[in-house]
Amino acid sequence: MALIEDLNWRHAVKAYNPTKKVSKDKIDKIIEAARLAPTSSGLQPFQVLVVENQELKEKLVQGALNPECMRNCSHVIIFAGWDRYTAERIDKVYDFTTTERGLPQGRFNSYTDMLKKIYLGQAPEENFAHIARQTYIALGLALAQAAELKVDSTPVEGFENSVVDEILELDKLGLKSVSLMYVGYADTPNDWIAPMKKVRVPTEEFVVAYK
Repeated sequence: MALIEDLNWRHAVKAYNPTKKVSKDKIDKIIEAARLAPTSSGLQPFQVLVVENQELKEKLVQGALNPECMRNCSHVIIFAGWDRYTAERIDKVYDFTTTERGLPQGRFNSYTDMLKKIYLGQAPEENFAHIARQTYIALGLALAQAAELKVDSTPVEGFENSVVDEILELDKLGLKSVSLMYVGYADTPNDWIAPMKKVRVPTEEFVVAYK
């Protein structure tokens, strides 16, 4: 039940204490949880950017809908997906996997050929929609890991992607931002949602069971 207790503990923090920083050890564990997330075909088609530098955070605030939240959190974690699938990217992942598992090169050729046939025939926008969905799995696990560590967090989709992408020059990395995760420690007196009851749809409405 520990995970359920952790999820009941967490909430999307609305105000952070700028004087309290998250330790490197805890940040590393949060990132590792994201890295270990499952993805379609194991491609991990995204990268995670971690911003601690206050000067850079101040620039990123230009694209934030809740600037004080971004400004005062300890770290901003950006989940950025590949801008599209390419044969080179697919081959790189599977060449690495093959080597790490001690298998002969080419072991997955038939599978990667299938992936290329599917993805390379799609428009970049369709590629990115699929890629973005993979990032949310990692975001969810990062939020859960933060909760286990009793680190406060806020998942964020409400930001100007183009501003963040331009400031971080993500186009040079072949990436596009999908979501943000603020981590830090709540400024409890000013975190208006903190004292409120956690509310979710009742289980009997949430679940449709076929027996």
